[in-house]
Amino acid sequence: MAEPGFVEFDPAGGCPCGGCAQERRALQHALAVRDGGHPAAHGARRALVLMATAGTVLSSGVSGSGAAAAIGAEAGTGTPAGRERTLLAPAVAHGPGRLRSARPGGPALSLTSGATPQGQVSGLYGGTGSGRGRAVAASAPRPLTRDQIIARAQRWVSAQVPYNMSRYWSDGYRQDCSGFISMAWNLGRNQWTGSLAQYGTRITKSELRPGDMLLFHNPGNPGAGSHATIFGGWADSSRTRYIAYEQTRPHTVKRSTPYAYWSNSAGYVAYRYRGLAEGGDPGGDPGSGTSAFPGAGKFGPGADNAYVTRLGRMLVERGGGRFYTSGPGPRWSESDRRATGAFQRAQGWTGAEADGIPGPATWSYLVNGVGRDIGSSGGGGTTAFPGQGWFRPGQSSEYVTSLGKRLVSRGFGKYYSSGPGPRWTEADRRNVEAFQRAQGWTGRDADGYPGPETWRRLFR
Repeated sequence: MAEPGFVEFDPAGGCPCGGCAQERRALQHALAVRDGGHPAAHGARRALVLMATAGTVLSSGVSGSGAAAAIGAEAGTGTPAGRERTLLAPAVAHGPGRLRSARPGGPALSLTSGATPQGQVSGLYGGTGSGRGRAVAASAPRPLTRDQIIARAQRWVSAQVPYNMSRYWSDGYRQDCSGFISMAWNLGRNQWTGSLAQYGTRITKSELRPGDMLLFHNPGNPGAGSHATIFGGWADSSRTRYIAYEQTRPHTVKRSTPYAYWSNSAGYVAYRYRGLAEGGDPGGDPGSGTSAFPGAGKFGPGADNAYVTRLGRMLVERGGGRFYTSGPGPRWSESDRRATGAFQRAQGWTGAEADGIPGPATWSYLVNGVGRDIGSSGGGGTTAFPGQGWFRPGQSSEYVTSLGKRLVSRGFGKYYSSGPGPRWTEADRRNVEAFQRAQGWTGRDADGYPGPETWRRLFR
């Protein structure tokens, strides 16, 4: 996670304005770090020294470059970047009860609110939580299977939830990395990187399974690299890369990532959710715990194994649900061949490269979520919006079935008691509405009837 765009500092000691006086009083009464206070509130005291130095140097008539050198020396850095970063502080406006952003448009943190660079511990939608960003006793974990954790994470990936440390998504969770983990693990409140570990059990790299968490918390400076991801499975047989579900700028992503992360790799720790329930655990499923291609022999007529099931599920997620009247399951079927062929043709492949039997390239595209989804130009799918008239009471068509299956594959099928099927029902409308609200839409934009944009986001 990129370092947050702010520089915390104390107001100049002699500033008489009410805001600065208020912040000085807050610092005097701030909790010590050992008692749960946030390091930023105390680390800001050193910035006060730098501010005072800047004031002395600038008032003495030293040139801008000379002032930069003096401040850089006090900060312990002689690099131009260090000098430039420090010189940002004197230009920041004071204000009542706020630490202003040093970068235009950057976030401002309230010292008296106990905010952290990842956001304070809070209830959903920012309601009452622990109140000061301190770790509190973990509540009883809500049972979740691994499949459910991954499905919850995928919802944000599909919705491309924008990264924001101070805003909340339609489900109530804060739109930053720790809010994302809180959502995936269904914690019922928003945690931060300093409190997430208490909801997990520490595990080793060899024990990692989809749904586990990789966490780096920098207690001395939480804004400097602290981050967390959901482990989605290994991306190679050597276990040097994995599929990470994460909330990062500009939005939630699912991507192949070097273990343990792009930066601060040695500082990451693996945790397993304490409320993990039985069922949906791919730990014993060779088709789910690794992303390496298992070999062509695992597919085709007569094949019956976990890899076939996983292939089918990935194809459904990429737009191939219309080929399956049941399943997908472990026994290879004509539905698997047709869906695989449609996906291959969607990539522009022809001949032996689009024979409906997955090879290393097909498997890699599916596992890593790259390439084109099955579409109308891909040989059998249907992604072009057919028109609103097909999705009304009394209508019955394959478009309704395709819509329903796509909603289920994206995690929005809870209102179906059977099906989905070709006849439009209230269950279809309510599931579409849930998907639309997950995009942040309201009013007529979330009426449960798909339009071109709803269709595009579902089938992209």
